[in-house]
Amino acid sequence: MAVTVLIATAVAGCIAEIPSPAPTTSGPTGSGVPAFTSGTASAPAPTIAPTPSATPGPLPTVAPGFSLSLQPFAKVDGGPLAIAAPDDGTGRLFVVAQDGRIWVVQADGTTLPDPLVDLRSIVKSGGEQGLLGLALHPGFPTDPRFYVDFTNADGDTVVASLTIDPNDPNRADPTTLKQVLFQKQPYANHNGGALAFGPDGDLYVSFGDGGSGGDPQGNGQNTKVLLGKILRLDVDGAVGGAPYAIPPGNPFAGGGGAPEVWLYGLRNPWRMSFDRATGDLWIGDVGQDSYEEVDVARAGVGGLNFGWNRMEASHCYNAVLCSSGGLTLPVSEYGRTIGSTVIGGYVYRGNAVPSADGFYLFADYGSGRFFAIGAGVTRLVDPVVVGRGDSGVISAFGQDVAGELYVTLLNGTVSRVVLTPQ
Repeated sequence: MAVTVLIATAVAGCIAEIPSPAPTTSGPTGSGVPAFTSGTASAPAPTIAPTPSATPGPLPTVAPGFSLSLQPFAKVDGGPLAIAAPDDGTGRLFVVAQDGRIWVVQADGTTLPDPLVDLRSIVKSGGEQGLLGLALHPGFPTDPRFYVDFTNADGDTVVASLTIDPNDPNRADPTTLKQVLFQKQPYANHNGGALAFGPDGDLYVSFGDGGSGGDPQGNGQNTKVLLGKILRLDVDGAVGGAPYAIPPGNPFAGGGGAPEVWLYGLRNPWRMSFDRATGDLWIGDVGQDSYEEVDVARAGVGGLNFGWNRMEASHCYNAVLCSSGGLTLPVSEYGRTIGSTVIGGYVYRGNAVPSADGFYLFADYGSGRFFAIGAGVTRLVDPVVVGRGDSGVISAFGQDVAGELYVTLLNGTVSRVVLTPQ
């Protein structure tokens, strides 16, 4: 398993081809205004049929036209793992630390001395546990709620909301914490933990398969449990004191599985993000022994099965023969000769480097490599290496209000992503 916080395992593949980036006509690109606001659904109504599986095959080689490097921007304590950017004109970043604190980084890179909130007294951190995710309500700051995902003292997952202090925008009161979701964890690893609000205004929650190795409980393919899934929750439509409602378009809202489930067949989704231009959901799923994978659920499409543990990426897992029927296979994968723990990123929609618009950028923890693939990919492609950092430190990507990207490193550094046209 990985290290201070991550996930674990594998990959094998190559590096080469990349399709042209997706068109950017379906949403704002680098406008400085988030595409997803409360009450506006920019994505089509949910569909519940698997999209055609990605199939290997030659594609025209298209050079990304840029390289990627990191520029140190800020320092925080506690092991940074996630970033959220409030759309309030301040230019601030909220940076999640694994130890249970959320730091406020100002527009000039200064980290405020006191955290936004300190949850260390209720968070169990270390290994793959800790404060793992953060998402601001789409109506923020008018709606002052934000949501966190953490492992509690018993190592179980809690998703909870907190509220910004009405008298101090850089503080949240821990006593406002309200539990939204609880999940017992059978093992200490594979906790997932990413949170994101979608274009539909719903909260998406990522869960790993429960841990150990090889998914011994079969959670990935069991639609009746929450582990190994991406959930979709309506946190604004709850009635009767319930913490959330089930969106009617969820694939199992009417039965046949847990009603919260949106996507399944995942091992340990380490970071997911919505493309602010298209509404597509991108997922980096950490592999077991041989392959790392990148999955995508196109806008509004739920009920997809990404295959774990029947398959690892596009390959049979622990079997000579297997069926890929009914599965949505990854759009990119790579093997152990390239890296060992995928770090999901973002489709670039900033203004700084137009030639990078429409490329999905992601990384590998084990090798320190940064990759790009075109967001319009329709079949399995190899990732293109666009940069190289230190191994064993990359933990997550973040995106600011303008669509520019950041990377968190476990040594405490928050870096700007610098894309250089070539």
